[in-house]
Amino acid sequence: MRLAGRAAVVTGSSRGVGRNVALAFAREGADVLINYSSSEAPALEAVEEIKAMGRKSLAVKADVAVKSEVEAMMSAAKEHFGRLDILVNNAGFTRPSMLNKMSESDWDAVLNAHLKGPFLCIQAAFNYFKEQNYGKVINVSSVAGLVGTVGQVNYAAAKGGILSFTKSVAREFARYNVCANVISLGIVETDMTEKIRSDEKLKEIYMNRILLKRFGTSDDISPAFVFLASSESDYITGQVLCVDGGYGMI
Repeated sequence: MRLAGRAAVVTGSSRGVGRNVALAFAREGADVLINYSSSEAPALEAVEEIKAMGRKSLAVKADVAVKSEVEAMMSAAKEHFGRLDILVNNAGFTRPSMLNKMSESDWDAVLNAHLKGPFLCIQAAFNYFKEQNYGKVINVSSVAGLVGTVGQVNYAAAKGGILSFTKSVAREFARYNVCANVISLGIVETDMTEKIRSDEKLKEIYMNRILLKRFGTSDDISPAFVFLASSESDYITGQVLCVDGGYGMI
C-alpha cells in the first residue's frame, strides 16, 4: 500500500478524472474526501466504493472558487481523517467560445474554477501541511496550457497559469517539506471530452496530434497521480509530468 496512513482531498472527484484518482488513492491505502459542486449522487457512490475498500471517506459539496466553502472542506477533511497529506486540484469545467465572442462571465468562471480554485485550496491546506511538515500538492493542467487551443482561450490561459503558479508554490513550500507538481493531461475518456471523441471530424483532428494514436483512459493516468502522491516522489517538486500520449510533443 503506497499511500497507507495518508489522507487526501481530491477536488471535482464525483466524476471523471477526479473520481478515478480518488479511487486509485483508496486502493493504495489512502482515506479520501470526495468533493463535488452539483453531482451529489455520484459523489456519495464514490464514498461508498472507498468505504468498501476499508478506507475512510466523506463527500463535501464546495465551490472551489469560494474561500469560505474551501476552508470548511479542508477543515472537514482534517476533522474526519485526523490529518491532511495530499491535495489534488482537479475541479473545473469548460465554456468554449472564440475569443472575439467570449463573454466576460465565461472568462471569469473558467479562470475562477481552474486557477483561483487551486490558489484557495492550497492556501486553506497550508497550515495543516506546515503543522505536519509534510504535504503533496498535485495540480491538474492540460495540453491546452502548453500549446494553446482554438475556442478555449479562457481554459488555456488558466491551465497555462497553473504551470507557473505551481512552480512558485514549490519554491515557497519547500521549507515545509511540501512538494508541489503538475500533471498535464491530454484527451482522457471522460464526459468532458465526449464531443471530441464522438464527432468524427474532431476525433480525426485530435488523433493526428496524439503520438500514441489513442485517447487516454483512467488506467493510463491514475498511476502518475499515485506516484506523485507517494513517498516515491519525495525528491520531486516544481515539475510538470505530461500524461498525454505525446500530444504536447507536437
